[in-house]
Amino acid sequence: MAKLGLRDLIDVSPVLAEAAGAIVDDSVTRCFESNPPRSWRQNPYLFPLWFCGVIVRYFILFPFRVALLTVGWIVAFSIIIPATYLFKGHDKILKRIKTRLFKLMSDIFVATWGGIIKYHDTPPSIPPNQVFVANHTSIIDIMVLERAVPFAVIMQKHSGWIGKLQETFLKDIGCISFNRAESKDREFVRKRLEEHVEGDKTDPFLIFPEGTCVNNKYILTFQKGAFEVGCTVTPIAIKYHNTFVDPFLNSKKVSFTKYLLHLMTSWAVLGDVWFLEPQKQKPGETAIEFAERVRDLISAKAGLEKLPMEGYLKHSRPRPKHMLLKQQKLTELMMQKMEQ
Repeated sequence: MAKLGLRDLIDVSPVLAEAAGAIVDDSVTRCFESNPPRSWRQNPYLFPLWFCGVIVRYFILFPFRVALLTVGWIVAFSIIIPATYLFKGHDKILKRIKTRLFKLMSDIFVATWGGIIKYHDTPPSIPPNQVFVANHTSIIDIMVLERAVPFAVIMQKHSGWIGKLQETFLKDIGCISFNRAESKDREFVRKRLEEHVEGDKTDPFLIFPEGTCVNNKYILTFQKGAFEVGCTVTPIAIKYHNTFVDPFLNSKKVSFTKYLLHLMTSWAVLGDVWFLEPQKQKPGETAIEFAERVRDLISAKAGLEKLPMEGYLKHSRPRPKHMLLKQQKLTELMMQKMEQ
């Protein structure tokens, strides 16, 4: 058996380096890791202050916020149930009522977290057929943005009480829920986008093209669906600050209900929202290039690090085409070695 020489080791070193790099610095995992604020209780001098803060947060702020949320739900049901019967057959009026009610509930939800959200720039006027796209950290992004603009949101289907809300109330105000893993669902959303562009509706669509929640330190590759229908795209940059709490939602580890309780027992949720200039696809620009240009704008404004990976990796194995590409590169390297 021939001994391996230095030249042979150099030939395989790029493959080994890539494998070692994936183990040491897993770019997939780091996008979905929580970044909690530093705890005061680890410092013996600050521990008394931290303990007093726990008393205030759990026994004063939390009961008040629960009461506020309860009153909000009571008001919502007191309005929506009679309105459903009184305005039966008057879809436009009923939709307008539900849209305003959704904004009210969004205001209440943000208040129950002690939300301090600063909106930079005025939301642009909403011409027909416009689409808004934003980076995605949590379901609370919808409530944060709904306070500024009455969006119809295109979102992933959820289970539990969020799923029930999607199938009833949110569906009635134009929101679309779909399963990204189902090709027929993706095709349905694409057709709805095309209808939106070709129609005369003025309700803007809000899309999170990353396709999953990311920990607000990185921004993943945008899916091209929102960028290939020929409409104006308005980027929105969202940046949260983990001064008091990390607002990232890792749905694989914690339920949304438990996540909300975590926010409601914190001091406050701090964040900034920027409405950027509307963008149109340039002549000769592909949908992928258009999506990347919009991602660059959001990344620069929110200070997020771009990563060349797709959000589906959070929930599934790599797509066969990506695995095949890696296999082809390795095969080419081996063939070159055999020819020498």
